[in-house]
Amino acid sequence: MNKTTVISYREAINTAIAQEMRHDQNVFVYGLDVSDHKRIFGSTKGLVEEFGASRCFGTPLSEDAMTGLGVGAAISGLRPIFIHIRADFMYLCLNQIANIISSYRYLSGGKIKIPLVIRAVMGRGWGQGAQHSKSIHSILAHLPGIKVVMPTRPTDAKGLMISAIRDDNPVVVLEHRWLYDTVGDVPTDDNFQIPIGEPNVLRSGKDLTIVATSWMNIDALKAAEILEKKQSLDIEIIDPRTISPLNYDIIYQSVKKTGHLIVADYDWLNCSFSAEVAARVSEQCFTDLKSPVTRLGFAFTPTPTTRSLEDCFYPNAITIIKTVEKKLKLSATDLSDETFYTYENKFKGPF
Repeated sequence: MNKTTVISYREAINTAIAQEMRHDQNVFVYGLDVSDHKRIFGSTKGLVEEFGASRCFGTPLSEDAMTGLGVGAAISGLRPIFIHIRADFMYLCLNQIANIISSYRYLSGGKIKIPLVIRAVMGRGWGQGAQHSKSIHSILAHLPGIKVVMPTRPTDAKGLMISAIRDDNPVVVLEHRWLYDTVGDVPTDDNFQIPIGEPNVLRSGKDLTIVATSWMNIDALKAAEILEKKQSLDIEIIDPRTISPLNYDIIYQSVKKTGHLIVADYDWLNCSFSAEVAARVSEQCFTDLKSPVTRLGFAFTPTPTTRSLEDCFYPNAITIIKTVEKKLKLSATDLSDETFYTYENKFKGPF
């Protein structure tokens, strides 16, 4: 039996990176504020002390230039991990990501490897507003040659981070800032990996399928718990864990079993990952669907800053419950005695 330990999401990422830096001298970490006192929500804690400033260092505020550094290092045989404190700033690197990184190995006939990991923090919290809260997984997944990872649980954060670092292709890892304090059982084995591209069934069920990304899995699990208690519903929840590549077979099998699908994506709906899932399921499971695929996501406006508007902008567990009720033609669930997870009251700041 594999040994496990209960650690947080941030500790899982930190453990994975430190482990790989010990195993491989070519692995190094860099980015804005990587070595400052907050250490990227604690995820780079202890790295500069153990490995020195040559393998864990802060950089100038020049995302495009720092992406070029990573590309050059990767094709020279190193394994860089480039960290963005906010995913929004990756747009400043999009030329190199879209025109160089994604196609370099293809253009070299597979001869040149690009083992570059780009970590980026995304998501709601502390009034991040339109400039600091984007989730750009749909845009990145549109590009062939880029692997896009979005772990939800601490065990997935560790296993997928190790797989990303060891991969010879560029991998983007997107981490929701609210997940850093979540905890779970994580294997301690140094050889523990989770294959990139394989989804995970977080909760088995027979009445309805929910495919959720990142923080939306936390809300989906809460909604499923309440609906089981109040409506006797048995809901299946699937976390893709990776956006591209993705093995859709588990999703198809679930939809064929339940006949209903809700895609709760942490992103806008227009031209999104939720649209991709809906299209594929409609193509592959059309005769099995008992209702049209329903999608949940952000309101199609720039992200607001005030909490009252944020509550309207972001879907949550209550949104999911009401969507299930409408989809299955159920009476309204009594939520008067329920306490919902309000992480925004714990979140203390952007760093």
